[in-house]
Amino acid sequence: MPGLSPSRANDFLQCPLLFRYRVVDRLPEPASPAAARGTLVHAVLEHLFDLPAPERTLDAARAALPERWAQVQQEDPRCLDLHADDAERAAFLAEAERLLTTWFTLEDPTRLEPRARELRVEHDLEDGPRLRGVVDRVDVAPNGWVRVVDYKTGRSPRAGFESSALFQMRFYAYVVWRTRGVLPKRLQLTYLGDGVVVSHEPTEAEMHTLEARVRSIWAGIEDTARSGDWRPRPSRLCDWCAFRDRCPSFGGTPPEVPEGAVERAIGVTPAG
Repeated sequence: MPGLSPSRANDFLQCPLLFRYRVVDRLPEPASPAAARGTLVHAVLEHLFDLPAPERTLDAARAALPERWAQVQQEDPRCLDLHADDAERAAFLAEAERLLTTWFTLEDPTRLEPRARELRVEHDLEDGPRLRGVVDRVDVAPNGWVRVVDYKTGRSPRAGFESSALFQMRFYAYVVWRTRGVLPKRLQLTYLGDGVVVSHEPTEAEMHTLEARVRSIWAGIEDTARSGDWRPRPSRLCDWCAFRDRCPSFGGTPPEVPEGAVERAIGVTPAG
């Protein structure tokens, strides 16, 4: 069944051609230090909660870094050649340690017992795609209140630029609400880059608005898939795009869409 995650929805809004390359063509992308560091920090934080509460210390997190990095490299061979030498690798691990140190100033893991970690959530939207995502952490208070937590290893967005991150959290809240019948009491974005915590209390009205927004995005994706008009949308984000050399906005030529790829990814048949 065609699926949609908050990150892929944001891809389409950012640039339809980027969405096509990732979802329809499934083109490989090189590993990036920022993405690899984020994966590593998430892996350490998940491991930390496997330990008994008194052992969830900063020293334990630091000690876990080399082993978890080896695990990340094993699971994603693209990361094997990420660093040119030992000094570059050491700087990479030092930055990951700094992010973990920041997290310990924001939360005390000895006082937390998450109900779920790296929770895969899915919900089939009627007459729409399968909504899916991975929630970093779900906490449940003694009174039943649910908190959905997401770790961000970058810096918090400037005022007025929070919409993308909040869309992701509302998306997760919606899927939890529809699948478990409980609307999360709080959505928490924890930015380790600058030590900022952004909290939001969702409402049922927001959930209905989110559903309408997702339906609108999916309708746009279906229309684009039928027309085959995956035109790029240049912006400042193009500087970080892995597919820049394939983009006509920068002199590149998009490859032919693989046969049957649109039908498999989107569930519609191109008009041409």
